[in-house]
Amino acid sequence: MAKEGSTKFIYKNKMMVQKGGGHWLWFLGFIGALVYYLHTHSGTFWLVVLAFLKAFVWPAFLVYHLLLFLKV
Repeated sequence: MAKEGSTKFIYKNKMMVQKGGGHWLWFLGFIGALVYYLHTHSGTFWLVVLAFLKAFVWPAFLVYHLLLFLKV
């Protein structure tokens, strides 16, 4: 039987990440929004760039339209 406090822990890195984990959800939403906007804005190079930019800021569009909906 081991004595209390005799267990030794060796840490290779001193920094531990305790927050985070929702990044995959944002990335999945980004891919979905990119597919949607590419479908609606396909054609020229600048429309594809616009689709990419809209997909990058899709949470802002979501919050804006949600607030408009809740206002009514």
